[in-house]
Amino acid sequence: MADLNANEEAPPGVDLAALNTYLRLNKPALACDRLSAELIAGGRSNLTYFITSDESTFVLRRPPLGHVLDTAHDMSREFRVISALNGTAVPVANPLLFCDDKAVIGAPFYLMDKVDGIVLRGFEDAMDVGPAQIPQLSYRLVNTLGRLHATDPADVGLEDFGRPDGFLERQIRRWTKQLNSSRSRDVPGIDDLAERLATRIPTTQRNAIVHGDYRLDNVIVARNDANEWDVAAVVDWEMSTLGDPLTDIGLFCTYWAAMGSDTLIPMALEVDAPAPFPTTDDLVTSYADTSGLDMSDLPWYIAFGCFKLGVILEGIYYRHTLGKTVGEGFAVIGDMVQPLVDRGLAQLEQDF
Repeated sequence: MADLNANEEAPPGVDLAALNTYLRLNKPALACDRLSAELIAGGRSNLTYFITSDESTFVLRRPPLGHVLDTAHDMSREFRVISALNGTAVPVANPLLFCDDKAVIGAPFYLMDKVDGIVLRGFEDAMDVGPAQIPQLSYRLVNTLGRLHATDPADVGLEDFGRPDGFLERQIRRWTKQLNSSRSRDVPGIDDLAERLATRIPTTQRNAIVHGDYRLDNVIVARNDANEWDVAAVVDWEMSTLGDPLTDIGLFCTYWAAMGSDTLIPMALEVDAPAPFPTTDDLVTSYADTSGLDMSDLPWYIAFGCFKLGVILEGIYYRHTLGKTVGEGFAVIGDMVQPLVDRGLAQLEQDF
């Protein structure tokens, strides 16, 4: 028999013939005479594709091409956490198949069901849902995070998903190491930010499942049975682990401050979401009620969010300089790092 999809063109990172052959052996219901693939725009790290067969469309996730940092882009962790949360109060896509054989498409990957809905990648996208529904959707977004952090890891089989003891200390070391692995230029203040974070580490209130990059464009939203916009699925679990849940809300606040800009990355030192979006303070209050956590040390967690996001973007910028990125929108990534460093340092000047 000739190789399935032997002449089919696909975006970089997916060998459709090899994938189709693998599915014939391991998940026959997903295979067909000819698959097609589409790279989903918006990803800045792990790559996500729509794979379409004769009968359905499903999703493939794989690591980025080229320069990959140690401990990052672990497909098995993503697959495990969505499998554990499937059917809980935290909506996720239905997992289908995990493959750790790099010979198939060049890297480990997993498959999951496609979730109907839309991804809101910026202010204008968010306005498309209608100003009247934005406040309700915003609170549902942050309260989904609160429900994640209120979920006992042991109840969903994730009690060994990470090492929560010493989590914050390891996070500072990890992201400092990742910064050092991706250095290609001087970023004023970024080392000072790392050092000051390390000297003021707060006490963790609760060990919980941490998403690691929770923001508006890492969820799929859709209309629910009441015809209201709601969170249909939380996606992009590549940084998930067990640890301090306030690291998620700190990073969320960092992103939320940028809702009025062209992207969800903060480009100004202090900006708050414009009407009709709720303010950061209002969302934090709602999150605190849902999660049951105290917010007194939030400035440290926002500063850490700025540092972590800055390091991530610096790594993406580094891969871009090597020509190892796929997709559009990378040209301005490098310009986003310095404002994050400045905002992080400003947060640490607050009394908390």
